[in-house]
Amino acid sequence: MDSATLLARITDYASRPNPYPLYTELREAGPVVPQADGSYLIGTYHDIAALLHDPRMSAEPASRGEATHKLPFLRLDDPEHHRLRTLAMRPFGPPHSPGRVDGMRGEIDRITKELLKPFEAGHQVDIVDDFAYPLPVTVICRLLGVPHEDEPLFRAWSDALVAAADVRPDDDSTEPDKAGDQARMEMGGYLLNLAEQRRGKPGDDMLSAFVNEPDPALRLTQEELAETAVLLLIAGHETTVNLITNGALTLLRQPEQLDRLRREPELLPRAVEELLRYEPPVHMRERIPHADVDVAGTPIPEGASVILALASGNRDPRRFPAPDQFDPAREDNQHLGFGSGIHACYGGPLARVEAYAALAALLPRLGTASLVQDPPPYRQNAMLRGPRHLPIHL
Repeated sequence: MDSATLLARITDYASRPNPYPLYTELREAGPVVPQADGSYLIGTYHDIAALLHDPRMSAEPASRGEATHKLPFLRLDDPEHHRLRTLAMRPFGPPHSPGRVDGMRGEIDRITKELLKPFEAGHQVDIVDDFAYPLPVTVICRLLGVPHEDEPLFRAWSDALVAAADVRPDDDSTEPDKAGDQARMEMGGYLLNLAEQRRGKPGDDMLSAFVNEPDPALRLTQEELAETAVLLLIAGHETTVNLITNGALTLLRQPEQLDRLRREPELLPRAVEELLRYEPPVHMRERIPHADVDVAGTPIPEGASVILALASGNRDPRRFPAPDQFDPAREDNQHLGFGSGIHACYGGPLARVEAYAALAALLPRLGTASLVQDPPPYRQNAMLRGPRHLPIHL
C-alpha cells in the first residue's frame, strides 16, 4: 500500500486493536516517511531518540495561539519549559520533595485492595471502569488535594482535553479543539479556586504547596498554577490507566507469562518496564522543527509536523531482540514508553509504583480469569492507546 497514507491508516479506528503491523510497514518504508497531509512520520528507534534530544525540534505548535487546547506545559520549549517544569516538580519529587511518591506506596496499596474487593469468583468485572481508571484518579486527586466527592467531575474534562490533543490527519479539529478549550478553562478554574481555599491554610497536598510557596521567585502565576494543576491531573492518570489495562490484557493473552510472574514475583518491576515497551500507553508525539533538519538523508523543512511513533520505535528489531515478544525478564530495556529528552514524563516514577501495585494485586485473580471479548473495545484516541473497557469473567 502507499506509504504516504500510513499515518491515516495508523490513526484509523479500525487499526486501534493492533497497529503493530503498520508500524512494521513504517520502519520498512523509513526511517522518514513523508505523508499525504504534509507531515513526516518516523518509526525507527534511534532516529526517534535522537530527535527527542535535538534542540531544533520544538514541542511548541507553529502558532503559540494553537497551544491552548494542547496542554501548554507539554507544548513549551526551554527555557520557559524548564522554568515551569522545575517549579511544578518542587512539591512532587526530588530533589525538593524526595519522599512524595514513596510516601504514597501504602496509600496506593490500600486503594488497590479496596478496589479489588468486588473481584470475586463467578463475577464479571470491567478492568477499566472498576479498577484501572479509579486507582490513578484517586491517587492523583489525593496528591493534589481534590475532595473525593469531586473526583467524578474530571472524567468528562479529561476526555475532552485528551481528544483535543490527539493526532488526527486530514480531520477537522475545530470541534474537539473547542471542547478541549472549554474543558481546560472549567477544570483550571475549579483547581484554581480549590488552591485559593488553601492559601494561608495549607494541607499536605500539592495545591497547598503551590499556593503557599514562600519564595516570590518560585511562585507560579494564577494562570501557570491552573495550567500546571490541569496537566498534573490529566497526565497523572491518563497514561497509567492504559498501562494497567494493557498490562492486564497482555497477561491474559499470554497465560504462560502470567504463570511465570505468579511463580517469580521478583520479575514484576522488569515486567512493568517491558509493558512500557511492548504495549506503551503513549504511541505518538509531535514535534515541529524550527530550522531545516536532515534526518537519515531526508530533508525536513522548518515548520513541518513531525510525528514520532514511539510505539514503533519500541518494536524496532535493530534496537530490541525479538521485539514482538513480551519478555518480562528482558534486560537492556531503554524503551520510549515515557518519551525521552527534556519532555520525558516526570510522572513516570508514580506511574511505575501504581502499575506495580496494580499488577501485583491482580496477578492472583487473573490466573483464573478469562476475557469476555478479545479484542476489547478501544478508546478513540490513537495517541493515548488503550482499551475503553476490558470485561473479564472471574
